[in-house]
Amino acid sequence: MLLEKRMVERVIALALDKGADFAEVYAERRVSTALSLEDGKLEKSSSGLDLGASVRAIKDRSTSFVSTDSLEEEPLLEAARLAGEGAADGGGRAHALGGGEVIARHFIRVPPASVAAAAKVELLTAADGAARAVGTEIIQATIGYNDTCSEVMVANSDGCFVTEERTRVRLVARVVAVREGLMQTGYDSVGAHKGMELFREQDPSAVGETAAKKALTMLDSRPAPSGKMAVVMHRGFGGVLFHEACGHGLEADAVEKGASVFADKIGERVASELVTLVDDGSIVGEWGSNAIDDEGVPTGRNVLIEAGILRGYMYDRLRARNAGVESTGNGRRQSFRHPPIPRMTNTFILDGASSVPEVFASTDSGFYAKTLSGGQVDPATGDFVFGVSEGYMIEAGRVTYPLRGATLIGNGPAVLKNVDMVADDFEMNIGVCGKDGQGVPAGSGQPTLRILDLTVGGTEV
Repeated sequence: MLLEKRMVERVIALALDKGADFAEVYAERRVSTALSLEDGKLEKSSSGLDLGASVRAIKDRSTSFVSTDSLEEEPLLEAARLAGEGAADGGGRAHALGGGEVIARHFIRVPPASVAAAAKVELLTAADGAARAVGTEIIQATIGYNDTCSEVMVANSDGCFVTEERTRVRLVARVVAVREGLMQTGYDSVGAHKGMELFREQDPSAVGETAAKKALTMLDSRPAPSGKMAVVMHRGFGGVLFHEACGHGLEADAVEKGASVFADKIGERVASELVTLVDDGSIVGEWGSNAIDDEGVPTGRNVLIEAGILRGYMYDRLRARNAGVESTGNGRRQSFRHPPIPRMTNTFILDGASSVPEVFASTDSGFYAKTLSGGQVDPATGDFVFGVSEGYMIEAGRVTYPLRGATLIGNGPAVLKNVDMVADDFEMNIGVCGKDGQGVPAGSGQPTLRILDLTVGGTEV
């Protein structure tokens, strides 16, 4: 246990005595390792321990947050005093804390701490070797590995007192190929809320090989066309478009501020009837999953859009309290130094009834977006621009040649309504989602699907 129960009770009581009507203590101990291999040489090898705690105090709609790099009582009491005074005058009442239940949903078979650093480096060298074996036009391969093992504790004046251990591992590859002055990059990654057993389930060599093959394929690419056309989004990776262009607008802080195009639209049609969008932080082993969120609320399955109808938003405790509803388990934070805010966990579109061959065969002409490379989104309007690092032309129902330099330009709500085919090959993808200066692991996913009349920006008119 990170903090002794009686000490936590004293910290919470002080925050309430100083004016809060709700008080929370969040403590964390995190051990991490990061390795980077570039051109076959180990360029980075670091490990670290980070620990500390924070006190959050709320009075009506006023919130105060104070953190400390200590788990000792005196700094925590000082944080409680400052947070309580910062919230407001008044004071609340503390409920008896629970028994300090340890929540266990993700069972780690091979903890990263049990594996020698040399064995972790072997993962990188395997991916590097596989990448270089793909072809002589590969000129650079950068392979990265990181693991984090953390213990978090959440307690509050409503009686919550829970602890969870969290372990994540990730391997990424970025490979560069060149031919006659044309340089192209391929990227691939694998990660999960698991231990080192992940690399028994998924071959690390495949990460390097896949990234290298993408880079080589794009050496044969032609400049992308411009204009409105049907766009087929590849399974898995394409989910990041819906994560960014739609998901953030369904987070309750944006809704509360009126900064979301989905505000006040519960029960209305906001998407094609083929679209069911879900956020689920309870899926065992998934990258964005935890047993509890960072406010101690159990995670679960939250249907946001059902057959095109808006059903709900993603809430943390504060926004749920303001709206008079229950938290959906979406209160997340980067670390003890950050206050919790509504965040996605694993957000995805469910399988449809079409097959992948049917989606392509029914597309006479269009663009196949296989891998996105990031972009920009205005959450207030849903307008977005996404780069495409791997794309292809579709002609007469067939994927023909690769295209480079493409962007997808559109509007999230409009895209949702223009989805006219959804396949049955669902897959998840991993990433780190940034919001308000905080980065958290988040999964996104979807089956292959088609969007009508999406603007593709390219260099060929």
